[in-house]
Amino acid sequence: MNKFLFRNRENFVNGHSHLYYYAFLFNFAHTNYITMNYIKITETPSNHDNLEQLDTQSILQKMNEEDKKVADAVAMVIPQITKLVDALAERFLEGGRLFYIGAGTSGRLGILDASEIPPTFGLPHERVVGLIAGGDTAIRKSVEHAEDDFEQAWKDLMVHEVTENDVVVGIAASGTTPYVLGGLSEAQKHGVLTAGITNNPGSPLAELADIAIAMNVGPEFVTGSTRMKSGTSQKLALNMISTALMIKIGRVKGNKMVNMQLSNIKLVDRGVRYVSEGLGIAYTEAEILLKKHGSVKAALDAGQ
Repeated sequence: MNKFLFRNRENFVNGHSHLYYYAFLFNFAHTNYITMNYIKITETPSNHDNLEQLDTQSILQKMNEEDKKVADAVAMVIPQITKLVDALAERFLEGGRLFYIGAGTSGRLGILDASEIPPTFGLPHERVVGLIAGGDTAIRKSVEHAEDDFEQAWKDLMVHEVTENDVVVGIAASGTTPYVLGGLSEAQKHGVLTAGITNNPGSPLAELADIAIAMNVGPEFVTGSTRMKSGTSQKLALNMISTALMIKIGRVKGNKMVNMQLSNIKLVDRGVRYVSEGLGIAYTEAEILLKKHGSVKAALDAGQ
């Protein structure tokens, strides 16, 4: 359950979502339970100015200078990511699932990470699910005001019949996206573990989530453009979360993707090489073994 108490919480999750979102934030700011004294780093002015006067190489070099700060910001939250991965692994081994919710760039990054799990690690699509404000249309095109709907994320989650064995991870650079806050708030009400990935430490999302992953990457190169450093940090964090989780639940052997789907010529060739190297046999022999058993893991198990 949510570690923070909200006065008249029921009033914030029923009725007209935009009204209850503002009530929700007002409650955040004016109760003794949560302080809202934080700097919205994602909106602070860029360290660079007069960008339109720079030549192309200078623009790119300065962008690269800013990008170098991202990995260090991610490194600072490894303890929080560790806590999330361990909690996920425990639930996954009992049949639990991972849900990402977000809007705009953050939502698309969650969908990207989720979509890579079946081909890379051989799990069904329903084990890691990405949801975006505005639905599938918003993957390619912006859907106006979709992120402002405080109630929709929980409705989207309920399509998948979320249970206490699952984990919901909200992604929002600003840490104030109504779609994400509403989804996490309602998930906690139903006993679901939540995490928040944000780039504003101390933001509503960071305060609300059971596990807060708040990466301070500093001001964006183009002021407020969180598709840049913030988005990059989110992608790195998501890579770490899903990859470490797959390793923990046995979807990797040694350093190989032994459960990957053999869905094209390149991946079949990679699979044959994995089997050849793993068993110390010729490529042609490994190819026969892989075709017989259908997966790298099964071929390796059969050949040992």
